[in-house]
Amino acid sequence: MADDLFSVADQVVVISGASRGIGKSLAAGFAARDAQVVITGREAETLEQTAKEISTGKHAVRSVVCDVSDVSALEQLVTTLKADFKRIDTLLNVAGVNKRKKVETFTPDEYDFILDINLRGTFFMSQAIGKWMIAERHGSIITIDSLNTYAPLKGVLPYAMSKAGVSMMTRGMACEWGEYGVRVNALAPGFILTDMTNKLWSDPTMQAWGKTNTALSRLGQVEDMLGTAIFLASKASAFMTGQVVYVDGGFSSGINWPIPL
Repeated sequence: MADDLFSVADQVVVISGASRGIGKSLAAGFAARDAQVVITGREAETLEQTAKEISTGKHAVRSVVCDVSDVSALEQLVTTLKADFKRIDTLLNVAGVNKRKKVETFTPDEYDFILDINLRGTFFMSQAIGKWMIAERHGSIITIDSLNTYAPLKGVLPYAMSKAGVSMMTRGMACEWGEYGVRVNALAPGFILTDMTNKLWSDPTMQAWGKTNTALSRLGQVEDMLGTAIFLASKASAFMTGQVVYVDGGFSSGINWPIPL
């Protein structure tokens, strides 16, 4: 007999930043498990192609163009969704950007671009969908955090700052919205191979460093995020909120150093 404890079948799941990378993989995973998936992003053509590509389950994946840094676009997204759905069961905040530079070289525009999408956009996306969830007294919000909230990496400080804000936002929203049956958690990936990071991790020195400092001795695949996301969206995590779950192959478990044992 199938156990529905971890089932997301027929859930209405909205995923931001889902046209590529981790967002696309999560959307495909939920769709394959018969969730009603809506993907959002800034590029209509890419979104539509992704929706067609990952529509492998019971429900066709829908795409809606939405820039999370634009509050009016978020309001329009909710209006569009309410025309077709009675509720939203799960929101996955995946949309995010990064730029690797020295601290002293970031411009105000670059800083604003990163914080506007990663923190401000995530806050107002969660607020827009969260109001609906509060009214329905039901829902799960899952935000992609980062290994940088365990320890910031050099060269990505505005990104690390934005994700530190996401960690606090997760706890704060969980604290305020728990009484309405709305759960808010975060998933912090380790070093994951995506289209955007493959070039970086193709360098032998980087690969060796990443594998040495990850307890499981490998880099992550986007599919490695899916099980935790399904868990956080399902009844299996019904008494879990305000948590940041590190899916990092054990990177945050300790530091490897070159001393023979």
